[in-house]
Amino acid sequence: MMEYHEEDFLSLSGIQHFEFCRRQWALIHIEQQWEENLRTVEGNLFHKNAHDGYSTEKRGNIIISRAMPIFSRTLGINGVCDIVEFHQQENGIELFDRDGKFKVFPIEYKRGEPKDNDIDILQLVAQAMCLEEMFCCHIEEGAIFYGETHRRIKIKIDSHLKDKVKVRFKEMHEIYKKRHTPKVKTTKSCNACSLKNICLPKLCKNKSAREYILNNIKEEDLL
Repeated sequence: MMEYHEEDFLSLSGIQHFEFCRRQWALIHIEQQWEENLRTVEGNLFHKNAHDGYSTEKRGNIIISRAMPIFSRTLGINGVCDIVEFHQQENGIELFDRDGKFKVFPIEYKRGEPKDNDIDILQLVAQAMCLEEMFCCHIEEGAIFYGETHRRIKIKIDSHLKDKVKVRFKEMHEIYKKRHTPKVKTTKSCNACSLKNICLPKLCKNKSAREYILNNIKEEDLL
């Protein structure tokens, strides 16, 4: 099985950008471009409230770890888990300096509400795969907590989702290695993108600068 060196690790959270739009991911993670909007600011504040530096606490039979650094050499990624709960149970894993055995349960915090796609789910699954590799365990489920609904939704983590995560990160590594920014593919989601003013989707979808200029001249003539 191939393993990546640490210097080649990609950001785990990038899978959400990549699934939303490959061009957006490349602008952020290859070209290092970023622009805040209301949603990104609110999202950052929401995550800051979920954790403020790595810490652990115990509540009954559950150990709660906040802002846990994680990584996977097989996926070539690293990142941070918002929350990881360790539930005490007989067939779990052992933890250093803790009595008993525990089941690993990752939780991702999101500012908004549940989506009709699996963008958030893939990020959670990637976190679970990192934790499996780090703790030599099997994680069957995790959860996503949504700020707008104040609800925790349990997610079954199966082989289909794991395979999808593997494919996405393989493609991300290939694009990153080439330092290639994909061409724009305009969708209705472009209007909500924080990088709309950097990406310029309407401009970039034109085949050439000449065509863009001629089209705008025609529009001016019609006014």
